[in-house]
Amino acid sequence: METPLVNAREVYLQQGRFAYTSYTLKRPFWSLFGRKYHVYSPDGGLVAFVKHPIFRLREEFTIYTDDSEREPLLILRARKLIQWNVCHDVFDAKTGEKTGTLRKRTWKSILRDTWDVLDANDQPAGLMEEDGAAFLRRLFPLLTSKHHIELGGQVVARIRQVFRFFVKEFTLDLSMAQGRIDTRFALACALLCLMAESRRESQR
Repeated sequence: METPLVNAREVYLQQGRFAYTSYTLKRPFWSLFGRKYHVYSPDGGLVAFVKHPIFRLREEFTIYTDDSEREPLLILRARKLIQWNVCHDVFDAKTGEKTGTLRKRTWKSILRDTWDVLDANDQPAGLMEEDGAAFLRRLFPLLTSKHHIELGGQVVARIRQVFRFFVKEFTLDLSMAQGRIDTRFALACALLCLMAESRRESQR
């Protein structure tokens, strides 16, 4: 039986805001009481919005369709309050169904961000990993990051940082996905990459 992570079953995912093969994710420089993230389609339309709380013991945040926060898409929730390899379970906000999990490999991520992608039954489905000179980026923050997502050994998405002053900007390329990954899940992956970079920035 196919899981929602691969070959998304919902018809609406194949049209409208989730039919594009590329997206832009931005985090403004100023955000009070929580970092704000916006996802845009190639024509500049707002596709998704996240306000990531910074004062919360157990990390949880919701991806909405826009900044009115009226229509939720996905909920990302840390599995435990304290855990070494942090697991973010991803739930469909409308049905409550778990669509997959992103489990960070903490030791490896010291030098290169790496997440295991698990399906709805916690079975290994793929990997999300930082590419290029990741260690040099830890020393020279002006170097931009890039990641890839692979499922079943095949790359289904690429995430790249665009250099900007005062704004964090990433792009998500799904041109090679061919329906093998739920667009919403790929956006959640890209947001975690952006949040990881923002967290590193605040620790410097």
